[in-house]
Amino acid sequence: MSEIRIKTVYGNELQEYTADLARLRIKVFREYPYLYDGTFEYESKYLATYISCPLAMAVLVFDNEKVIGASTGIPLAYETDEFKAPFLKAGMRPEDIFYCGESVLQKEYRGRGLYKEFFAGRENYARTLGDIRTLAFCGVVRPESHPLKPRGYKPLDDIWSYFGYRPLEGVLTHFNWQDIDQKEQTLHPMQYWVKDL
Repeated sequence: MSEIRIKTVYGNELQEYTADLARLRIKVFREYPYLYDGTFEYESKYLATYISCPLAMAVLVFDNEKVIGASTGIPLAYETDEFKAPFLKAGMRPEDIFYCGESVLQKEYRGRGLYKEFFAGRENYARTLGDIRTLAFCGVVRPESHPLKPRGYKPLDDIWSYFGYRPLEGVLTHFNWQDIDQKEQTLHPMQYWVKDL
């Protein structure tokens, strides 16, 4: 019998779930709009930032003992320079910002209200940190005419707006990864979204 439960872990507790987080990121981000052809090697490097930070966290969703969803967060001051640079350029202090890494949920569990648990978990935790004034994340920007865009696809913009986030106008970054239909890595524009606490 399926039993859904939610657990939040912090700092080096994330290490126990590194393989689960990597698996979920590779699986979910393979879908449109990311089309990410991920590797465990890259994921291990990416997740090391979170594991090494005592103030990082992850909201995990389990079906019985299997991790089927996850949402991570970390004070931006502990992120890599690559993640901090767009905010510094916009005149924002990393010390004021809590960065929401990703929310990934297996397709068959969507539409059950679990996504709101991701937002609530990260926001409630960020409020306990004291100095945080802003929550932020970024999402990939794809052209409307992208050949791999599924019929009937709806971006998450309306959902993000519903939870109180707004695009941070003019603040974009670019990240390299290999799309599932490409032979090498390419740069992808990423739009930042923010919410004031």
